[in-house]
Amino acid sequence: MKMKKICVFCGAREGRSPSYRNATVELGKLLAQRKITLVYGGGKVGLMGILADAVLEEGGEVIGVIPEFLVSEEIAHEGTDLRIVSSMHERKKLMAELADGFIALPGGLGTLEEFCEILTWGKLGLHRKPCGILNVDGYFQALLDFFHYMNMEGFLSAEYLNLWEVSHDPADLLERLEKYQSPLVSRIMDLHQT
Repeated sequence: MKMKKICVFCGAREGRSPSYRNATVELGKLLAQRKITLVYGGGKVGLMGILADAVLEEGGEVIGVIPEFLVSEEIAHEGTDLRIVSSMHERKKLMAELADGFIALPGGLGTLEEFCEILTWGKLGLHRKPCGILNVDGYFQALLDFFHYMNMEGFLSAEYLNLWEVSHDPADLLERLEKYQSPLVSRIMDLHQT
């Protein structure tokens, strides 16, 4: 599947390791070079700002989706096609509607919550879009291990362990997402019902 727009969830901080910044810049450049529009949380700080800047510096397109209350905190990235919404829920819904696929970069609670919600929507059959985890320096390994633990303890069926692709390399992850085949999941509800 040729992806025209990818939503990337990532931190509003840079994190401690320079590897996080390096991988973020590399992903941003690759998106621009492949003519894939970045859809993201609209911030100019942390990995969010680094990612948007990398795409823009390479001549790519960026759509930022940000709630109004964060714009007033002066963290909105003004150099993007900025979509201002009224709530975090509207932000996630619009990003999901705009995107052909999703990637999680290192980040905090917001990144984890947004990405896990997208995985849940995939599990419920609300979308069949590819989801990827850029596991920079093993950042997400504990989470991946926990997903497998969920399966072992009977809370997550084995077929749902195929809802995401994982790589430590941005180019490899994009290739995996292009080839992704969603597990067959019957639709339980429509996205507007969530």
